[in-house]
Amino acid sequence: MRDASVCSAAIAFRIPHPTSRLSMNQLFSRKPIAELLAEGAGPFALKRALGAGDLVMLGIGAVIGAGIFGAIGTAAAGQYDAAGHLVRSGAGPALVLSFLLLGVACALAGLCYAELAAMIPQAGSAYAYSYATLGELVAWIIGWDLILEYAVGNVAVAISWGDYFTSLLGSFNVHLPVWLTTGYRTALLSPDRAVHDLLQTAPHVAGVPILVNVPAFVIVALITWLLMLGVRESATANNIMVTIKLVVLGLFIVAGLTHINPANYHPFAPHGFRGIHQGAAIVFFAYIGFDAISTAAEETRNPQRNLPIGILGGLAICTVIYMIVGAVLTGMVPYTELVGVADPLAKALNSSGFTTVGWIVALGAIVSMSAVLLVFQYGQPRIFFAMARDGLLPAWAAKVHAKYRVPHMTTLITGIFVAVWALVGDAGETYDLTNIGTLFAFALVAIGVLVLRYKDPDRPRPFRVPLVWPVASAAAVLCVFVMIGLPHQAWERFAVWLALGLSLYGFYGYRHSTLRRTPAVREP
Repeated sequence: MRDASVCSAAIAFRIPHPTSRLSMNQLFSRKPIAELLAEGAGPFALKRALGAGDLVMLGIGAVIGAGIFGAIGTAAAGQYDAAGHLVRSGAGPALVLSFLLLGVACALAGLCYAELAAMIPQAGSAYAYSYATLGELVAWIIGWDLILEYAVGNVAVAISWGDYFTSLLGSFNVHLPVWLTTGYRTALLSPDRAVHDLLQTAPHVAGVPILVNVPAFVIVALITWLLMLGVRESATANNIMVTIKLVVLGLFIVAGLTHINPANYHPFAPHGFRGIHQGAAIVFFAYIGFDAISTAAEETRNPQRNLPIGILGGLAICTVIYMIVGAVLTGMVPYTELVGVADPLAKALNSSGFTTVGWIVALGAIVSMSAVLLVFQYGQPRIFFAMARDGLLPAWAAKVHAKYRVPHMTTLITGIFVAVWALVGDAGETYDLTNIGTLFAFALVAIGVLVLRYKDPDRPRPFRVPLVWPVASAAAVLCVFVMIGLPHQAWERFAVWLALGLSLYGFYGYRHSTLRRTPAVREP
């Protein structure tokens, strides 16, 4: 009976019976690093135009965004459902410790990324690294998983962008109809009764309420258009936006330091370590962008030197900024006042009487999240591009524009996917799905470093993780530990997502893999 069930599963996924050594070798065959490096100079090569400074700015552009301007309030105050029930405890003023915990976990993972990125400077990020270390099946899982980080994560960023944009317009007495700035899922899941009532008060067509987030849709469309123009133009726009966001955060810190109320820091950790842990799981969304730097490997000059600088330098700067902003925010207002607040920094400033500074911060948030949208929309098409070049996705996804030298087809498709979802989706329900997918990818990258150290110890490594066995092991364990802080619903949705991805691999990727077309099957 057991053999029959296994055979049925194998037929369903269009793969040979697992008792065949050949089929298992194919599933876990590794792509030689030499082949990965050769692809960077082949007919599908991308244009190398980025330096170390561009990569650091790319990292800051990806990391400082919706997390610091949006999710930080939920991480401090806790998460509540539509009925007002507590879903997860917040960290309170101990939010700074949540950021520290995440900074350590991401720094360890960042070291692993830096080693692999310098050794395998190819578009595809963790997908490419997994292909070289853990095999094709794991690489597919990671590539599929990274959609949660980049595309689904960008949905949440776009929706948060729309919230700040609406808030900014309100500062100038410009008010768009609420049904044009609120997605259907946001209204359905909101604990705010006024928002939830939009399901009845909004215009209806054939009995269906018209609730769409037009600002979120428009910004994604504009970012997609910009990315179609080329990587150099996109990097320049990102550098400008990063400069603006750092100035705005500096303004918030300076203004906030003059209105710190020490009483707001008591109790410091109202829910103990449980609150710090769950707060970290909520605000992890703030950190997910640092690995987007590795997707720029094929468009980086001297990647062996510049990629480690970009990954680790950007991550260090962002961690320090996060801890300072978290301390200032929870000192300005009681953390309990941040429940369900979409724009916590602007609220803190307005509550302290800084109405002018408040709209400046709202403007900075818009620019900041535009940079995040840019970097994430930049990263996702390159994951698809790398997978298509390996035959795991259709060949048209690997096409590069003749003039602009960017993967234009996947850029356009990603833009449409994110824009449509942002039009009707809810930011809150995408946060956890994005977090669990990203943490899973980080853990596998850390494991991949150890596997490659064991299987290919003599390969030149321009950057080496110090104390690799304890560091990489701790990175994987900490990532899993943060994952445990996510709710059961996130795990259930993640399992469904992986099952869907494995089905697609069985029906298409396995049969079309270019690695499988070679005469000899590589040993796992």
